[in-house]
Amino acid sequence: MIAEGDKSPNLDIETSDGQTINLSEPGKPLVLYFYPKDDTSGCTREAQDFTTLAADFEKAGIAIVGVSRDPMKKHEKFIAKYDLTVPLASDEDGAISDAFGTWVEKSMYGRKYMGMERSTFLIGADGRVLREWRKVKVPGHAEEVLDAARKQAAAV
Repeated sequence: MIAEGDKSPNLDIETSDGQTINLSEPGKPLVLYFYPKDDTSGCTREAQDFTTLAADFEKAGIAIVGVSRDPMKKHEKFIAKYDLTVPLASDEDGAISDAFGTWVEKSMYGRKYMGMERSTFLIGADGRVLREWRKVKVPGHAEEVLDAARKQAAAV
């Protein structure tokens, strides 16, 4: 499991806007947020919150990518339905979520199952994990990440 200070894994991710980003050398700071499923209430709110703040992240020189195990076709529908501007990446094979330790055992109504833990990572341009948020609660989260990212950028 990845923790603050660790180097991100040498994995390429393909985003919905046609970019390929190597997580071990993203080239500029990157917010990588993991969410359970497209088009569900919490995940929609989180994507909309990051979209609302996308220009502020961009102005600070920070990229954002949302990751779930949904296929890219589902991501495209999700983006179109809610006019999202934040690119999404598909982790269908689980390589990214396994590397970051976000594919975890969950429990609902006494039933155990595997699912995505809502988590966010701030990765530096050099691929080091600068900050991590686990078991994220959506309200106010995007603002908290932007504030932390700005502070990291100012410290560099």
